[in-house]
Amino acid sequence: MSNIRVTYSGLISLLVGIVSTITGLIFTLIVTRSLTPDEYGSWGLIGGLIMYVMILDPIVTYWTTREIARGEDSGKTAIITHGLFSLIALILYIIIAFFVANETVVTFDVLVLGAMLIPVMFINRALTALNLGWKPQATSYGIITFELSKIPLALILVYHFNLGLEGAIISTTISYVASIIILSINSRSKLKVKFKTFYIKKWTKFFWIPLYRKGQSVVFSFDVAIFAIISDSVFGIALFSASLAVSILVGHAGLIAQAIYPKLLSGSKKNYLNENLIRFFYFAFPLTAISIVFAQPALFALNPEYEIATIVVIIMSIRTFFYVLSNIFQSAIHGAETIDTKENPKFSDFVKSKLFILPTIILIQYSLYVSILAIVLFLTKDNSTQLELVINWALISLIVQIPFTAYFYKVTKKQFSLNLDVITTIKYLSASILVFSLTYFVTENFLIYQESIFNFLPNLVLYVGLGVLMYVGLTFFIDNKTKMLIKSIIGELRKNSTS
Repeated sequence: MSNIRVTYSGLISLLVGIVSTITGLIFTLIVTRSLTPDEYGSWGLIGGLIMYVMILDPIVTYWTTREIARGEDSGKTAIITHGLFSLIALILYIIIAFFVANETVVTFDVLVLGAMLIPVMFINRALTALNLGWKPQATSYGIITFELSKIPLALILVYHFNLGLEGAIISTTISYVASIIILSINSRSKLKVKFKTFYIKKWTKFFWIPLYRKGQSVVFSFDVAIFAIISDSVFGIALFSASLAVSILVGHAGLIAQAIYPKLLSGSKKNYLNENLIRFFYFAFPLTAISIVFAQPALFALNPEYEIATIVVIIMSIRTFFYVLSNIFQSAIHGAETIDTKENPKFSDFVKSKLFILPTIILIQYSLYVSILAIVLFLTKDNSTQLELVINWALISLIVQIPFTAYFYKVTKKQFSLNLDVITTIKYLSASILVFSLTYFVTENFLIYQESIFNFLPNLVLYVGLGVLMYVGLTFFIDNKTKMLIKSIIGELRKNSTS
Protein backbone atom coordinates (compact mmCIF):
# COMPACT_ATOMS: atom_id res chain seq x y z
CA MET A 1 0.00 0.00 0.00
CA SER A 2 2.37 2.70 -1.34
CA ASN A 3 0.17 5.59 -0.11
CA ILE A 4 1.17 4.89 3.49
CA ARG A 5 2.90 8.06 4.68
CA VAL A 6 5.69 7.03 7.00
CA THR A 7 6.56 10.48 8.33
CA TYR A 8 2.98 11.61 8.88
CA SER A 9 1.89 8.32 10.45
CA GLY A 10 4.98 8.22 12.64
CA LEU A 11 4.58 11.79 13.89
CA ILE A 12 0.88 11.31 14.58
CA SER A 13 1.65 8.10 16.45
CA LEU A 14 4.37 9.78 18.48
CA LEU A 15 2.18 12.77 19.34
CA VAL A 16 -0.65 10.49 20.38
CA GLY A 17 1.81 8.34 22.32
CA ILE A 18 3.01 11.33 24.33
CA VAL A 19 -0.53 12.55 24.94
CA SER A 20 -1.60 9.04 25.93
CA THR A 21 1.31 8.94 28.37
CA ILE A 22 -0.11 12.01 30.09
CA THR A 23 -3.65 10.66 30.09
CA GLY A 24 -2.41 7.23 31.11
CA LEU A 25 -0.52 8.82 33.99
CA ILE A 26 -3.67 10.64 35.09
CA PHE A 27 -5.62 7.38 34.97
CA THR A 28 -2.88 5.64 36.92
CA LEU A 29 -2.90 8.47 39.46
CA ILE A 30 -6.62 8.02 39.97
CA VAL A 31 -6.22 4.27 40.33
CA THR A 32 -3.15 4.27 42.56
CA ARG A 33 -4.56 6.98 44.80
CA SER A 34 -7.87 5.15 45.14
CA LEU A 35 -6.71 1.51 45.34
CA THR A 36 -4.71 -0.05 48.13
CA PRO A 37 -1.29 -1.51 47.18
CA ASP A 38 -2.79 -5.01 47.31
CA GLU A 39 -5.64 -3.99 44.99
CA TYR A 40 -3.18 -2.33 42.61
CA GLY A 41 -1.04 -5.45 42.69
CA SER A 42 -4.15 -7.50 41.84
CA TRP A 43 -4.76 -5.12 38.91
CA GLY A 44 -1.26 -5.91 37.66
CA LEU A 45 -1.84 -9.65 38.12
CA ILE A 46 -5.07 -9.50 36.09
CA GLY A 47 -3.16 -7.82 33.27
CA GLY A 48 -0.56 -10.55 33.38
CA LEU A 49 -3.15 -13.34 33.24
CA ILE A 50 -4.94 -11.72 30.31
CA MET A 51 -1.65 -11.83 28.42
CA TYR A 52 -1.77 -15.64 28.62
CA VAL A 53 -5.05 -15.95 26.73
CA MET A 54 -4.12 -13.21 24.27
CA ILE A 55 -1.92 -15.88 22.71
CA LEU A 56 -4.87 -16.55 20.38
CA ASP A 57 -4.91 -12.95 19.16
CA PRO A 58 -2.25 -13.08 16.39
CA ILE A 59 -3.75 -16.14 14.69
CA VAL A 60 -5.91 -13.60 12.87
CA THR A 61 -4.36 -10.16 13.47
CA TYR A 62 -0.85 -11.14 12.36
CA TRP A 63 -2.06 -12.05 8.88
CA THR A 64 -4.67 -9.25 8.72
CA THR A 65 -2.06 -6.49 8.75
CA ARG A 66 0.08 -8.22 6.14
CA GLU A 67 -2.94 -8.90 3.88
CA ILE A 68 -4.50 -5.45 4.16
CA ALA A 69 -1.13 -3.75 3.50
CA ARG A 70 -0.89 -5.79 0.30
CA GLY A 71 -4.36 -4.80 -0.89
CA GLU A 72 -6.38 -7.87 0.11
CA ASP A 73 -9.91 -7.70 1.59
CA SER A 74 -9.82 -9.84 4.72
CA GLY A 75 -11.22 -7.18 7.08
CA LYS A 76 -14.76 -8.44 7.76
CA THR A 77 -13.61 -12.05 7.99
CA ALA A 78 -10.96 -11.03 10.52
CA ILE A 79 -13.38 -9.18 12.81
CA ILE A 80 -15.99 -11.96 12.91
CA THR A 81 -13.44 -14.73 13.37
CA HIS A 82 -11.63 -12.81 16.08
CA GLY A 83 -14.88 -12.29 17.96
CA LEU A 84 -15.35 -16.07 18.11
CA PHE A 85 -11.78 -16.53 19.31
CA SER A 86 -12.47 -14.16 22.21
CA LEU A 87 -15.04 -16.61 23.59
CA ILE A 88 -12.43 -19.38 23.65
CA ALA A 89 -10.01 -17.01 25.36
CA LEU A 90 -12.64 -16.15 27.95
CA ILE A 91 -13.01 -19.81 28.96
CA LEU A 92 -9.24 -20.30 29.12
CA TYR A 93 -8.83 -17.21 31.32
CA ILE A 94 -11.36 -18.45 33.87
CA ILE A 95 -9.58 -21.82 34.07
CA ILE A 96 -6.19 -20.15 34.58
CA ALA A 97 -7.64 -17.74 37.15
CA PHE A 98 -8.96 -20.65 39.20
CA PHE A 99 -5.51 -22.23 39.57
CA VAL A 100 -3.70 -18.91 40.16
CA ALA A 101 -6.19 -17.94 42.88
CA ASN A 102 -5.32 -21.15 44.74
CA GLU A 103 -1.61 -20.24 44.72
CA THR A 104 -1.79 -16.52 45.56
CA VAL A 105 -3.48 -14.17 48.04
CA VAL A 106 -5.78 -12.84 45.29
CA THR A 107 -9.31 -14.28 45.36
CA PHE A 108 -10.93 -16.04 42.39
CA ASP A 109 -13.84 -13.53 42.33
CA VAL A 110 -11.42 -10.64 41.83
CA LEU A 111 -9.62 -12.38 38.97
CA VAL A 112 -12.87 -13.39 37.23
CA LEU A 113 -13.97 -9.77 37.26
CA GLY A 114 -11.17 -9.00 34.85
CA ALA A 115 -12.64 -11.42 32.28
CA MET A 116 -14.93 -8.70 30.92
CA LEU A 117 -11.87 -7.07 29.34
CA ILE A 118 -11.13 -10.01 27.06
CA PRO A 119 -13.86 -9.70 24.35
CA VAL A 120 -13.37 -5.96 23.87
CA MET A 121 -9.60 -6.36 23.78
CA PHE A 122 -9.87 -8.98 21.04
CA ILE A 123 -12.13 -6.86 18.83
CA ASN A 124 -9.96 -3.81 19.46
CA ARG A 125 -6.83 -5.74 18.45
CA ALA A 126 -8.47 -6.97 15.24
CA LEU A 127 -9.50 -3.47 14.19
CA THR A 128 -6.08 -2.10 15.12
CA ALA A 129 -4.38 -4.73 12.94
CA LEU A 130 -6.68 -3.83 10.06
CA ASN A 131 -6.00 -0.10 10.38
CA LEU A 132 -2.25 -0.65 10.73
CA GLY A 133 -2.17 -2.16 7.25
CA TRP A 134 -4.58 0.42 5.81
CA LYS A 135 -4.07 3.75 7.59
CA PRO A 136 -1.42 3.43 10.35
CA GLN A 137 -2.37 6.81 11.80
CA ALA A 138 -5.91 5.55 12.44
CA THR A 139 -4.54 3.20 15.09
CA SER A 140 -3.42 6.32 16.93
CA TYR A 141 -6.96 7.72 16.81
CA GLY A 142 -8.17 4.54 18.49
CA ILE A 143 -5.48 4.83 21.16
CA ILE A 144 -6.23 8.45 21.99
CA THR A 145 -9.96 7.70 22.19
CA PHE A 146 -9.24 4.87 24.61
CA GLU A 147 -6.95 7.02 26.75
CA LEU A 148 -9.15 10.11 26.88
CA SER A 149 -12.31 8.20 27.74
CA LYS A 150 -10.63 6.38 30.64
CA ILE A 151 -10.13 9.55 32.66
CA PRO A 152 -13.73 10.74 33.15
CA LEU A 153 -14.88 7.14 33.61
CA ALA A 154 -12.25 6.52 36.28
CA LEU A 155 -13.09 9.78 38.02
CA ILE A 156 -16.74 8.76 38.18
CA LEU A 157 -16.44 5.06 38.98
CA VAL A 158 -13.14 4.76 40.85
CA TYR A 159 -12.78 8.13 42.55
CA HIS A 160 -16.34 9.43 43.03
CA PHE A 161 -18.25 6.18 43.61
CA ASN A 162 -15.22 4.52 45.22
CA LEU A 163 -15.70 1.24 43.31
CA GLY A 164 -12.00 0.42 43.56
CA LEU A 165 -10.68 -2.39 41.37
CA GLU A 166 -14.15 -3.06 39.98
CA GLY A 167 -14.40 0.57 38.84
CA ALA A 168 -10.97 0.37 37.14
CA ILE A 169 -12.00 -2.73 35.19
CA ILE A 170 -15.36 -1.27 34.11
CA SER A 171 -13.74 2.03 33.11
CA THR A 172 -11.17 0.25 30.97
CA THR A 173 -13.82 -1.96 29.34
CA ILE A 174 -16.01 0.98 28.31
CA SER A 175 -12.93 2.82 26.99
CA TYR A 176 -12.14 -0.13 24.75
CA VAL A 177 -15.69 0.06 23.38
CA ALA A 178 -15.18 3.75 22.54
CA SER A 179 -11.91 2.91 20.79
CA ILE A 180 -13.62 0.14 18.82
CA ILE A 181 -16.18 2.62 17.50
CA ILE A 182 -13.49 5.03 16.26
CA LEU A 183 -11.42 2.26 14.68
CA SER A 184 -14.54 0.88 12.96
CA ILE A 185 -15.39 4.27 11.48
CA ASN A 186 -11.87 4.70 10.08
CA SER A 187 -11.82 1.22 8.56
CA ARG A 188 -15.43 1.09 7.34
CA SER A 189 -14.40 0.87 3.68
CA LYS A 190 -12.37 -2.25 4.51
CA LEU A 191 -15.29 -3.76 6.39
CA LYS A 192 -17.76 -3.39 3.53
CA VAL A 193 -16.54 -6.55 1.87
CA LYS A 194 -17.71 -10.13 1.75
CA PHE A 195 -16.99 -12.69 4.42
CA LYS A 196 -14.52 -15.09 2.80
CA THR A 197 -13.86 -18.56 4.20
CA PHE A 198 -10.69 -18.62 2.10
CA TYR A 199 -8.94 -16.52 4.73
CA ILE A 200 -10.14 -18.73 7.58
CA LYS A 201 -8.68 -21.74 5.78
CA LYS A 202 -5.41 -19.88 5.31
CA TRP A 203 -5.23 -18.73 8.94
CA THR A 204 -6.09 -22.23 10.12
CA LYS A 205 -3.42 -23.78 7.93
CA PHE A 206 -0.71 -21.39 9.06
CA PHE A 207 -1.98 -20.71 12.60
CA TRP A 208 1.22 -22.08 14.10
CA ILE A 209 3.31 -19.19 12.77
CA PRO A 210 1.65 -16.31 14.68
CA LEU A 211 0.82 -18.62 17.59
CA TYR A 212 4.47 -19.56 17.88
CA ARG A 213 5.37 -15.87 17.66
CA LYS A 214 2.84 -14.97 20.34
CA GLY A 215 4.23 -17.67 22.57
CA GLN A 216 7.17 -15.41 23.33
CA SER A 217 4.83 -12.83 24.92
CA VAL A 218 3.15 -15.49 27.02
CA VAL A 219 6.51 -16.74 28.28
CA PHE A 220 7.54 -13.15 29.03
CA SER A 221 4.35 -12.53 31.01
CA PHE A 222 5.17 -15.44 33.31
CA ASP A 223 7.29 -13.01 35.32
CA VAL A 224 4.26 -11.55 37.13
CA ALA A 225 2.87 -14.95 38.13
CA ILE A 226 6.34 -16.20 39.10
CA PHE A 227 6.88 -13.21 41.37
CA ALA A 228 3.42 -13.53 42.95
CA ILE A 229 3.80 -17.26 43.61
CA ILE A 230 7.41 -17.25 44.89
CA SER A 231 7.15 -14.07 47.00
CA ASP A 232 3.57 -14.83 48.08
CA SER A 233 2.81 -11.11 47.86
CA VAL A 234 1.39 -8.60 45.40
CA PHE A 235 3.04 -5.53 46.92
CA GLY A 236 6.14 -6.15 44.85
CA ILE A 237 3.98 -6.35 41.74
CA ALA A 238 2.45 -3.01 42.71
CA LEU A 239 5.94 -1.47 42.93
CA PHE A 240 6.93 -2.99 39.59
CA SER A 241 3.67 -1.91 37.92
CA ALA A 242 4.09 1.65 39.19
CA SER A 243 7.67 1.71 37.90
CA LEU A 244 6.48 0.46 34.50
CA ALA A 245 3.82 3.18 34.42
CA VAL A 246 6.63 5.77 34.58
CA SER A 247 9.25 4.05 32.40
CA ILE A 248 6.72 3.26 29.66
CA LEU A 249 7.13 6.89 28.57
CA VAL A 250 10.32 5.80 26.79
CA GLY A 251 8.39 3.24 24.77
CA HIS A 252 6.42 5.90 22.92
CA ALA A 253 9.55 6.99 21.06
CA GLY A 254 9.25 3.80 19.02
CA LEU A 255 5.96 5.00 17.57
CA ILE A 256 7.89 7.29 15.21
CA ALA A 257 8.82 4.14 13.26
CA GLN A 258 5.39 2.46 13.46
CA ALA A 259 4.63 2.77 9.75
CA ILE A 260 7.88 1.12 8.68
CA TYR A 261 6.34 -2.36 8.97
CA PRO A 262 3.30 -1.86 6.68
CA LYS A 263 5.39 0.26 4.31
CA LEU A 264 7.84 -2.59 3.80
CA LEU A 265 4.98 -5.07 3.48
CA SER A 266 3.55 -3.02 0.62
CA GLY A 267 6.76 -3.56 -1.33
CA SER A 268 8.39 -0.18 -0.81
CA LYS A 269 12.15 0.22 -0.67
CA LYS A 270 14.12 -0.15 2.56
CA ASN A 271 15.60 3.37 2.68
CA TYR A 272 13.23 4.61 5.41
CA LEU A 273 14.94 2.80 8.26
CA ASN A 274 18.07 4.95 8.66
CA GLU A 275 16.04 8.13 8.76
CA ASN A 276 13.52 6.75 11.24
CA LEU A 277 16.22 5.43 13.57
CA ILE A 278 17.72 8.91 13.83
CA ARG A 279 14.28 10.29 14.61
CA PHE A 280 13.81 7.55 17.19
CA PHE A 281 17.03 8.58 18.95
CA TYR A 282 15.97 12.22 18.85
CA PHE A 283 12.88 11.43 20.91
CA ALA A 284 14.10 8.37 22.84
CA PHE A 285 17.09 10.00 24.54
CA PRO A 286 15.14 12.85 26.16
CA LEU A 287 12.19 10.60 27.06
CA THR A 288 14.59 8.20 28.77
CA ALA A 289 16.20 11.13 30.59
CA ILE A 290 12.78 12.40 31.70
CA SER A 291 11.85 8.99 33.11
CA ILE A 292 15.13 8.82 35.03
CA VAL A 293 15.27 12.42 36.29
CA PHE A 294 11.64 12.50 37.35
CA ALA A 295 11.46 8.92 38.62
CA GLN A 296 11.09 9.87 42.28
CA PRO A 297 8.53 12.69 41.89
CA ALA A 298 6.53 10.61 39.39
CA LEU A 299 6.30 7.71 41.81
CA PHE A 300 5.40 10.10 44.61
CA ALA A 301 2.61 11.46 42.43
CA LEU A 302 1.29 7.95 41.83
CA ASN A 303 1.37 7.10 45.50
CA PRO A 304 3.90 8.16 48.18
CA GLU A 305 4.23 4.47 49.14
CA TYR A 306 5.81 3.73 45.76
CA GLU A 307 8.53 6.40 46.07
CA ILE A 308 10.96 3.77 47.37
CA ALA A 309 11.07 2.18 43.90
CA THR A 310 12.97 5.06 42.24
CA ILE A 311 15.93 2.84 41.31
CA VAL A 312 13.50 0.39 39.67
CA VAL A 313 12.19 3.14 37.37
CA ILE A 314 15.75 4.06 36.37
CA ILE A 315 16.62 0.47 35.51
CA MET A 316 13.35 -0.13 33.65
CA SER A 317 13.70 3.12 31.67
CA ILE A 318 17.06 1.96 30.31
CA ARG A 319 15.64 -1.49 29.67
CA THR A 320 12.65 0.00 27.80
CA PHE A 321 15.01 1.99 25.56
CA PHE A 322 16.79 -1.18 24.43
CA TYR A 323 13.51 -3.09 24.20
CA VAL A 324 11.94 -0.54 21.84
CA LEU A 325 15.10 -0.32 19.74
CA SER A 326 15.05 -4.10 19.42
CA ASN A 327 11.39 -4.00 18.36
CA ILE A 328 12.18 -1.54 15.57
CA PHE A 329 14.83 -3.90 14.20
CA GLN A 330 12.45 -6.85 14.45
CA SER A 331 9.63 -4.99 12.67
CA ALA A 332 11.93 -4.11 9.79
CA ILE A 333 13.10 -7.69 9.40
CA HIS A 334 9.53 -9.01 9.55
CA GLY A 335 8.28 -6.42 7.07
CA ALA A 336 10.92 -7.33 4.51
CA GLU A 337 10.05 -11.05 4.61
CA THR A 338 8.05 -12.14 1.54
CA ILE A 339 7.66 -15.90 2.01
CA ASP A 340 3.89 -15.55 2.56
CA THR A 341 3.45 -13.91 -0.87
CA LYS A 342 4.56 -17.06 -2.66
CA GLU A 343 1.99 -19.45 -4.06
CA ASN A 344 1.50 -22.56 -1.91
CA PRO A 345 4.53 -22.14 0.36
CA LYS A 346 5.61 -25.29 2.20
CA PHE A 347 6.06 -25.82 5.91
CA SER A 348 9.82 -26.03 5.40
CA ASP A 349 9.77 -22.65 3.61
CA PHE A 350 8.23 -20.94 6.62
CA VAL A 351 10.62 -22.64 9.06
CA LYS A 352 13.57 -21.24 7.09
CA SER A 353 12.07 -17.75 6.93
CA LYS A 354 12.40 -14.82 9.31
CA LEU A 355 8.75 -15.32 10.29
CA PHE A 356 9.91 -18.39 12.24
CA ILE A 357 13.56 -17.70 13.02
CA LEU A 358 12.98 -14.33 14.68
CA PRO A 359 10.30 -15.56 17.12
CA THR A 360 12.56 -18.49 18.01
CA ILE A 361 15.34 -16.14 19.04
CA ILE A 362 12.97 -13.96 21.07
CA LEU A 363 11.50 -17.08 22.69
CA ILE A 364 15.01 -18.05 23.77
CA GLN A 365 15.51 -14.55 25.20
CA TYR A 366 12.31 -14.59 27.25
CA SER A 367 12.84 -18.17 28.39
CA LEU A 368 16.24 -17.15 29.74
CA TYR A 369 14.66 -14.14 31.41
CA VAL A 370 11.91 -15.98 33.30
CA SER A 371 14.22 -18.89 34.17
CA ILE A 372 16.88 -16.64 35.67
CA LEU A 373 14.17 -14.62 37.43
CA ALA A 374 12.63 -17.73 39.01
CA ILE A 375 16.02 -19.00 40.19
CA VAL A 376 17.12 -15.65 41.64
CA LEU A 377 13.79 -15.04 43.39
CA PHE A 378 13.78 -18.54 44.86
CA LEU A 379 17.34 -18.18 46.20
CA THR A 380 16.91 -14.66 47.61
CA LYS A 381 13.28 -14.52 48.79
CA ASP A 382 14.05 -15.38 52.42
CA ASN A 383 16.81 -12.80 52.86
CA SER A 384 15.45 -9.93 50.79
CA THR A 385 12.80 -7.26 51.17
CA GLN A 386 10.06 -6.83 48.58
CA LEU A 387 11.93 -3.83 47.16
CA GLU A 388 15.16 -5.79 46.81
CA LEU A 389 13.32 -8.56 45.01
CA VAL A 390 11.79 -6.04 42.60
CA ILE A 391 15.21 -4.44 41.97
CA ASN A 392 16.58 -7.88 41.09
CA TRP A 393 13.58 -8.40 38.81
CA ALA A 394 14.32 -5.17 36.94
CA LEU A 395 18.06 -5.84 36.69
CA ILE A 396 17.52 -9.31 35.22
CA SER A 397 15.13 -7.84 32.64
CA LEU A 398 17.74 -5.25 31.58
CA ILE A 399 20.74 -7.57 31.54
CA VAL A 400 18.99 -10.15 29.37
CA GLN A 401 17.65 -7.50 26.95
CA ILE A 402 20.93 -5.83 25.98
CA PRO A 403 22.74 -8.68 24.15
CA PHE A 404 19.63 -9.59 22.14
CA THR A 405 19.18 -5.96 21.06
CA ALA A 406 22.79 -6.03 19.85
CA TYR A 407 22.09 -9.23 17.90
CA PHE A 408 19.02 -7.80 16.14
CA TYR A 409 20.99 -4.69 15.27
CA LYS A 410 23.65 -6.87 13.65
CA VAL A 411 21.05 -8.77 11.61
CA THR A 412 19.27 -5.57 10.54
CA LYS A 413 22.52 -3.85 9.61
CA LYS A 414 23.41 -6.76 7.33
CA GLN A 415 19.99 -6.94 5.67
CA PHE A 416 19.30 -3.21 5.29
CA SER A 417 22.84 -1.82 5.01
CA LEU A 418 22.30 0.41 8.02
CA ASN A 419 24.54 3.46 8.16
CA LEU A 420 23.74 5.30 11.35
CA ASP A 421 24.71 8.95 11.67
CA VAL A 422 26.91 8.59 14.75
CA ILE A 423 27.69 12.31 15.05
CA THR A 424 24.01 13.27 15.11
CA THR A 425 23.21 10.48 17.56
CA ILE A 426 25.95 11.72 19.90
CA LYS A 427 24.54 15.25 19.64
CA TYR A 428 21.11 14.08 20.79
CA LEU A 429 22.58 12.01 23.63
CA SER A 430 24.84 14.84 24.80
CA ALA A 431 22.01 17.38 24.63
CA SER A 432 19.77 15.07 26.68
CA ILE A 433 22.44 14.53 29.35
CA LEU A 434 23.27 18.24 29.59
CA VAL A 435 19.71 19.55 29.64
CA PHE A 436 18.23 17.01 32.01
CA SER A 437 21.22 17.09 34.37
CA LEU A 438 20.46 20.78 34.77
CA THR A 439 16.75 19.99 35.10
CA TYR A 440 17.54 17.44 37.82
CA PHE A 441 19.53 20.04 39.77
CA VAL A 442 16.67 22.55 39.55
CA THR A 443 14.07 19.95 40.48
CA GLU A 444 16.01 18.69 43.50
CA ASN A 445 16.37 22.20 44.87
CA PHE A 446 13.03 23.79 44.06
CA LEU A 447 10.32 21.13 43.57
CA ILE A 448 8.23 20.87 46.73
CA TYR A 449 6.62 17.49 47.45
CA GLN A 450 3.00 18.07 48.43
CA GLU A 451 0.51 15.42 49.49
CA SER A 452 -2.25 17.06 47.46
CA ILE A 453 -1.94 15.74 43.92
CA PHE A 454 -3.77 18.81 42.60
CA ASN A 455 -1.00 21.05 43.95
CA PHE A 456 1.95 18.77 43.23
CA LEU A 457 1.18 17.56 39.69
CA PRO A 458 1.00 21.02 37.99
CA ASN A 459 4.42 21.90 39.43
CA LEU A 460 5.87 18.58 38.28
CA VAL A 461 4.53 19.10 34.74
CA LEU A 462 6.07 22.58 34.72
CA TYR A 463 9.56 21.22 35.39
CA VAL A 464 9.15 18.47 32.78
CA GLY A 465 8.01 21.06 30.23
CA LEU A 466 11.03 23.24 31.05
CA GLY A 467 13.38 20.36 30.28
CA VAL A 468 11.63 19.53 27.02
CA LEU A 469 11.74 23.16 25.82
CA MET A 470 15.45 23.43 26.61
CA TYR A 471 16.17 20.19 24.74
CA VAL A 472 14.23 21.20 21.63
CA GLY A 473 15.81 24.67 21.68
CA LEU A 474 19.36 23.34 22.07
CA THR A 475 19.06 20.69 19.36
CA PHE A 476 17.43 23.21 17.02
CA PHE A 477 20.53 25.43 17.18
CA ILE A 478 23.19 22.69 17.02
CA ASP A 479 21.63 20.22 14.58
CA ASN A 480 20.41 20.69 11.01
CA LYS A 481 18.39 17.46 11.14
CA THR A 482 16.26 18.96 13.91
CA LYS A 483 15.52 21.97 11.73
CA MET A 484 14.60 19.59 8.90
CA LEU A 485 12.41 17.54 11.26
CA ILE A 486 10.47 20.60 12.36
CA LYS A 487 10.04 21.63 8.72
CA SER A 488 8.89 18.09 7.97
CA ILE A 489 6.30 18.29 10.74
CA ILE A 490 5.02 21.61 9.41
CA GLY A 491 4.97 20.22 5.87
CA GLU A 492 3.04 17.11 6.89
CA LEU A 493 0.51 19.22 8.78
CA ARG A 494 0.01 21.46 5.76
CA LYS A 495 -0.29 18.47 3.44
CA ASN A 496 -2.86 16.88 5.73
CA SER A 497 -4.90 20.08 6.04
CA THR A 498 -5.15 20.45 2.26
CA SER A 499 -5.81 16.76 1.49
